[in-house]
Amino acid sequence: MEKPTLNNIAAHLPIMARLQPHSPAVYFPQGRDRRGRVCYTHYTFSQLDRESNRIAHGLETIGIRRGMRTVLMVPPSLDFFALTFALFKVGAVPVLIDPGMGVKNLKACLEEAAPEAFIGIPKAHVARLLLGWGKETIRTLLTIGPRLLWGGSTLTELVNPSENASDYPMAETVAEETAAILFTSGSTGVPKGAVYSHGNFCAQVEMLRNLYDIRPGEIDLPTFPLFALFAPALGMTSVIPDMDFTRPGSVDPRKIIEAIESFGVTSMFGSPALINRVGRYGQAGAVQLPTLRRVISAGAPVPAAVLERFASMLDKDTQIFTPYGATESLPVCSIGSREILEQTRQLTDQGQGVCIGRPVAGIELHIIAINDEPVATWDDSLKLADGTIGEIVVKGPQVTARYYNRAASTEQAKIQDSAGGFFHRMGDLGYRDGEGRIWFCGRKAHRVESSDQTRFTIPCEAVFNTHPQVFRSALVGIGKTGQKKPVICVELESEISKSEQTRIREELFKIAEEHGITRDIRDLLFHPAFPVDIRHNAKIFREKLAVWAEKELK
Repeated sequence: MEKPTLNNIAAHLPIMARLQPHSPAVYFPQGRDRRGRVCYTHYTFSQLDRESNRIAHGLETIGIRRGMRTVLMVPPSLDFFALTFALFKVGAVPVLIDPGMGVKNLKACLEEAAPEAFIGIPKAHVARLLLGWGKETIRTLLTIGPRLLWGGSTLTELVNPSENASDYPMAETVAEETAAILFTSGSTGVPKGAVYSHGNFCAQVEMLRNLYDIRPGEIDLPTFPLFALFAPALGMTSVIPDMDFTRPGSVDPRKIIEAIESFGVTSMFGSPALINRVGRYGQAGAVQLPTLRRVISAGAPVPAAVLERFASMLDKDTQIFTPYGATESLPVCSIGSREILEQTRQLTDQGQGVCIGRPVAGIELHIIAINDEPVATWDDSLKLADGTIGEIVVKGPQVTARYYNRAASTEQAKIQDSAGGFFHRMGDLGYRDGEGRIWFCGRKAHRVESSDQTRFTIPCEAVFNTHPQVFRSALVGIGKTGQKKPVICVELESEISKSEQTRIREELFKIAEEHGITRDIRDLLFHPAFPVDIRHNAKIFREKLAVWAEKELK
């Protein structure tokens, strides 16, 4: 029998430690000096590899071994990086959950994951005890920082700095073996644990490397913690910015710009909310960021105006890329700001959706008829013709195969094919144009089905978003299924008087009259600040807006 290919995602780190041992792998902010300048601590690639080896040895001594589901509740830090790579090296399964998703969701996620070990800062352990997280399954505890009365070990006790950590017998995982459980944000339903295999992670690394021509030695500024883990695998130095990662939409733009300028950052990832905030500040102050070779923004559609503002700070050859994907599958498609600003934005403004580019190499993407029921088996007859809006389905090595302990959700999201593989239903609606580009039209769960027609969120909202005083809008439906009344909620760029609202309302209805998809929308409400997801601060909680709109109209 042919020996299976080894695919431990952590294997990239010792390779980089050999190739560029003294290059910094991670910089982390640690206070400020007397002049207010940020001070940083760091690991070189060699140091990060050695430290994760030491931790891996220590994890085994307390019983954390291959296949053990281990909650990791440690904020971005040098310890976070070393712990994550150590868990991968052991072959344990990190369980990663956004702490900002709310107490109820956190407890439900932990019950589903049924973790056997819990690694966290003291605050996380206190919450675990008070709220009963994982009390039926967690047996091994590790505290990052001072331990109080809950027992277990501390990282300081675990790691022997004098221990020879030049090598560690890394778990020889195969592509299909579970590497981690990453929970979705729950922005369009309950959070679900996507089961990542080592093969999924390795495919993502290679796809990102090839798609964006990322090279060892580059300097990366990741403003989303999980993206920071890709940098060491790609040979990039990761500069962790001084920010609250749970509130990217409220980031201090000066701190982001300061980090870019101090380190000569070449690559940056940010949510649309963060890109918008930094771009507004940079445009007002005529800031230039000539070291950036690429900017990547994902998590929600990025308005053309936001791209335009941020692009004004970049060299003319530098683009902002907006990859499309989800927790279960990333990347799926990608498009650059040049094509958006020069070609597709006009069509977006006319209500034709948001262009998310062409499928990346290695992904198979189709559009199928809209259907809320499970689809058991793939058949080519499911595919729709170009130009027809349907659900986006994808197949590829970066696509996760299932949700943990959610058989019904897995059945709903996966379509088995005759070759033994599967397609993942993105839950998003869109269509393919004549040039092979994919256009995003919104979430399937957010479509508004009235007695006369079905309306899709992104095309309708784009029409209203063309007004210069509209920051963003959201289409929601209220009433019975199949007979919903469409309502447009509008968040303005700034607070205005009631008389100005009246004027803008009239102007918006005039704009809507010019387009068939918005002409019959008769209800428009102004909202002070849309509720958004906790991960990117960019996905609109339309379910919450619908409840609010129904109350307002009554």
